[in-house]
Amino acid sequence: MERIVTFGEIMLRLAPEGYYRFVQVPTLGATFGGGEANVAVSLANFGLDAAFVTKLPAHEIGQAAVNKLREFGVDTSGIVRGGKRVGIYFLEKGASQRPSKVIYDRAHSAIAEASAADFNWKALLEGASWFHVTGITPALGDTVAAITREACKEAKARGITVSCDLNYRKNLWSREKAGEVMGGLMEYVDVCIANEEDAADVFGIHAANSDITGGTISREGYQGVAKALADRFGFKKVAITLRESLSASDNNWAAMLYEGASFYFSKKYPVRIVDRVGGGDSFGAGLIYGSLKSLGPQETIEFAVAASCLKHSIEGDFNQVSVEEVQKLAGGDASGRVQR
Repeated sequence: MERIVTFGEIMLRLAPEGYYRFVQVPTLGATFGGGEANVAVSLANFGLDAAFVTKLPAHEIGQAAVNKLREFGVDTSGIVRGGKRVGIYFLEKGASQRPSKVIYDRAHSAIAEASAADFNWKALLEGASWFHVTGITPALGDTVAAITREACKEAKARGITVSCDLNYRKNLWSREKAGEVMGGLMEYVDVCIANEEDAADVFGIHAANSDITGGTISREGYQGVAKALADRFGFKKVAITLRESLSASDNNWAAMLYEGASFYFSKKYPVRIVDRVGGGDSFGAGLIYGSLKSLGPQETIEFAVAASCLKHSIEGDFNQVSVEEVQKLAGGDASGRVQR
């Protein structure tokens, strides 16, 4: 069975119920999530051998995060225990024209203060066929960026496919710092994943005739973005999600894959959003699944977009769907009719 190793931070997510605002509620619901952990959960749900590597405190909250990952069948044997705190993010879900809001409280988390000596990448990558990381992880600090680079370097040396979701977060670092650090990582990356803004934010590569705020996406413009990324860094594949944001509640959702000098566009789905956090991660997981299962490029991008489309209907960071559910949607059954 194909083995995928992901590396990053899993956080405690605190959020009001439903669409209440922070200032309206006396209590917050607690769940867990985080980019690479979300990918590992999706892949485990798809029946693959998925492992998540991080550093978590040895106290009960750290153990709760480990337990949640284990619940989905994720291999947690590579998680290092130590440090004092689990990173937190607060989420207020938006609706209609009111946007969602995220507030981070992740400074000095266990993974942010990890050292290179915490991770033996030769052992952690043993038997792996794929390694995945996002741009969020190196944004946690210079030491974590160096650890990420070492992991990617070891994976590349072993012939393991390396994927990276650029995932720029302006609350974690500047565009200049992101471009510098991520540019240094790209020499080890085979598959680059981005959303409609990442290439511009991180590498200054802009899509022509597109207005993200206005919800206008140009297919031709993003063909240019994907080719520019591949030409600059030598990626084997570039996948870009194309979100037309009509409001916080309604988006049009599609994606493009650039592979072998050809462009492949998925169907476009009108999405009524229940929870969009983790949508990009579920897309990345679908792309990895399709690639490992040797699906053709068109089938791969359709699977990835369908998986992500379904995630938008599910509460929490994790995409809790099966391969069969994704295949059914990708195959054209988007009716949402009751199954009996």
